[in-house]
Amino acid sequence: MEDENEHKIHIRNQALQLFMQYGARSVSMDDIASAVGSSKKTIYQYYTDKDHLVGDAIEQILADNGTQCRTFHQISDNAVHEGFLAIGQTSELFRNMNPVLINDLKKYHPRVYKKFVDYKNEFIYEIIVENIRRGIGEGLYRDDFNIDIIAQFRVGSIDILFMPEFYGRLKEGLFHAQLEIFYFFLHGMATPKGQKLIEKYKKHKPKNSSDAKD
Repeated sequence: MEDENEHKIHIRNQALQLFMQYGARSVSMDDIASAVGSSKKTIYQYYTDKDHLVGDAIEQILADNGTQCRTFHQISDNAVHEGFLAIGQTSELFRNMNPVLINDLKKYHPRVYKKFVDYKNEFIYEIIVENIRRGIGEGLYRDDFNIDIIAQFRVGSIDILFMPEFYGRLKEGLFHAQLEIFYFFLHGMATPKGQKLIEKYKKHKPKNSSDAKD
């Protein structure tokens, strides 16, 4: 059973790399079989079809991201620190991600896309609200704005990144775009005390690990 699970994980991970690089539509089961080094018949022992495999790969990303977000909340020194840890992890994800992937999910894998949308609109929204409240309590964020509206705005900014009319005009790609949006968002909320921390972490970015507080 352990070997069987390891093989399934290997298939999922290899497929995910291909989906991240090329999108979901253009990657065939033959491509995945070639990357895994096995036959399609073997893959179908674990996955009923491509939609099943796409779903498993994306769900794993969401699960890992959720775990990391909770960890960053626990190990961070303050709300700004927590934000930088989270954006650091997201940056690594976006560095190797073809933005067409999300649009492929929307068009060809609606069940999987709905899970992504629900995760973003529910879990990520709550994480942002918690961070804002924490930052206000720490005196790092202002307290003169509507938390719900600003949190919804931040969630909405994620959607903008995957709009073809947006990313198609970018010169530096998603990696830099999402950083700029994050900085803009953070500066808009920050008090003078928070602004100093933002500049500190921009110059010396925290590591995404359990020693991030060092």
